[in-house]
Amino acid sequence: MGPEELTRHLIATLGGRYSSELGIDVDRGLDQVERWALAATLFGARISTTIALHTYRLLDAAGASTVSSAARLPREELEALLDAGGYTRFDFRTADGVHQLAPLVHLRALRRWSRLTATVALARELDALPGWVPVTVRIFPRELRGTWPGANPPLDPRAVWAAHHLGLLAPSTRSPIEQVHRLATRAGLDRRDVEVGLVRLSLCHARKTQECTGGTHCQLLRPRQVGERRSALEIAAEVNDDGSGPSTLNHSSQQEEADSDERNARVGDGDASRER
Repeated sequence: MGPEELTRHLIATLGGRYSSELGIDVDRGLDQVERWALAATLFGARISTTIALHTYRLLDAAGASTVSSAARLPREELEALLDAGGYTRFDFRTADGVHQLAPLVHLRALRRWSRLTATVALARELDALPGWVPVTVRIFPRELRGTWPGANPPLDPRAVWAAHHLGLLAPSTRSPIEQVHRLATRAGLDRRDVEVGLVRLSLCHARKTQECTGGTHCQLLRPRQVGERRSALEIAAEVNDDGSGPSTLNHSSQQEEADSDERNARVGDGDASRER
C-alpha cells in the first residue's frame, strides 16, 4: 500500500472534516460558515464528538442551524434540545454561550473576518469571543483553510506525529504542512480532510495503549479482529480535538499547559473540551 492509498484508507476509516460530516460546505459561502460557527461552538464543551454532531443535527432539524437562529429559540426549547443531544451537564452554560455569541457571530462579522489576511489577526478575533475556548479557536479556522486568507493555522503537532507514525513524512521533514498538502493532492483528497484525519488518528492512539508499529500495519487502520470490542471508527467517535495526544508525544508540554491555563481562566472550572 503506497502513501496515497494509505492516506485514502485513513480518511475512509476515521473520517475527515467535522463540517463535512454535518453536511456543511464552508466553501459555498458565508451562510455555510455561519452554520459551522454554531457547530464549532458545540465542540467547545467537554463532550464526545458523537454528542456534538448529534446535538447540531437536532438543532438543525429544529430550524436553529446558526448561532443567531439558535439564540432566537425560546430559552426552554434551546435547553431541551441541548439536553436531548447529550449536553445534560452543559445545557444551561451552552445556552448562555449561544445567547452571548448571537450579537457577535453573524454574517457581517463573518464577512469582516473573511477579509483578514493575517492568521494571528483572525485568531485574536476568535479568541475574544465569549465561550470560545482554545479547541473552538483551533478547529473553526482549520476547516476554513483555503477559503479565508487568514485561516492558515500551523499544522497541528498531533497531525505531524500521525503522519510520521504512518510513514507519510520523512524524519527530517522541515515543512510538514507542505508535504501533507502535496500528499493530499496526490491522493485526490481535500487537504483539510487529511489534516483532521491525522489528528483523529493521533487522538485514537491516546486511547489505545498497546504497541503499534505504525505504517501500513497501524493497528487502528486494520479491520476489526475477531474478539475485538471496538473498531477504530468507534474509538474515533469517542474522542474530540483537545486531548494531549499519544503518550509517546512530546508536543504536550508548553502548548498544552498554556491551553490549560487559558481554558481554566476563561471557563472557571475546567469543563471545556479536553480532546478535539
